[in-house]
Amino acid sequence: MASFATYNVVLVLVFLLSLLQFNAEARRLAESDQTEQPLLFQYHNGPLLTGKISVDLIWYGKFMPSQRAIVSDFITSVTSSKPTVAQPSVATWWKATEKYYQLSKKPSSLVLSLGTQILDENYSLGKSLTNQQIVQLASTGSQKNAINVVLTSADVAVEGFCSSRCGTHGSASGSSNDHLKGKNSKFAYIWVGNSETQCPGQCAWPFHQPIYGPQNPPLVAPNNDVGLDGMVINLASLLAGTVTNPFGNGYYQGPKEAPLEAASACPGIYGKGAYPGYAGDLPLDATTGASYNAHGVNGRKFLLPALFDPATSTCSALA
Repeated sequence: MASFATYNVVLVLVFLLSLLQFNAEARRLAESDQTEQPLLFQYHNGPLLTGKISVDLIWYGKFMPSQRAIVSDFITSVTSSKPTVAQPSVATWWKATEKYYQLSKKPSSLVLSLGTQILDENYSLGKSLTNQQIVQLASTGSQKNAINVVLTSADVAVEGFCSSRCGTHGSASGSSNDHLKGKNSKFAYIWVGNSETQCPGQCAWPFHQPIYGPQNPPLVAPNNDVGLDGMVINLASLLAGTVTNPFGNGYYQGPKEAPLEAASACPGIYGKGAYPGYAGDLPLDATTGASYNAHGVNGRKFLLPALFDPATSTCSALA
């Protein structure tokens, strides 16, 4: 049985883009000179992910090799220590999650790496998936020391996709016999959908005009793929939420059923000066005009969400 964390990126975008909701909250977190009561995160004493964890990618539907390379390069960039990667880097962005471990007084021994990639190009479960089927797909990856990421193509409908979420993370019971030995038999998983044709205004902003709020021109996607660059943003948000709140009892603020996590607490903030409908001041690629805030391996550039800093109770963006 899956234990879904109801954190999802589409709600974050609704918070951002609907000026009727969370407008004041987003501004308060984005502007450092505010004096209101800061947003406080609570540690609920549950386990955080530690040790060597592989990120397995389950590709469901049709993805071009160039599209798969965007995501796999992002995962590889998370813990890359290559000196050739320019700053700020994806690894610098990810290092912010270590503060959660420090505050929990637990060692930050987490090391992520790109694991197995599984291709399901024949739509083995059809083109309309339920939550249960997402978990079924996630279980095809490793169930020990792994985060299983299900990525659905643009022509796949998923329960709640676009109407209430762009992706989600949760945990499910593994098939191993560890539970008989008194060990935790759950594994963590993530699902993210390609929204390019279904709801780019919800799930691929700021690379597409939003369905709500100010209709500012969209930013140019750093990898020239609105759907995949949008997926990277959502995957990054969910990955940060997964390691700091993998089983629903880690770090979050608010109700357990709808928690604000490491990235969802900072809706729509990518650079300095961000406010609802404006992603912030960002560098531009001199050749393509694309907006980005992080460098990755293989010359990649990415746009990554701000992460909540539990030590300062502020949102920290790279740019």
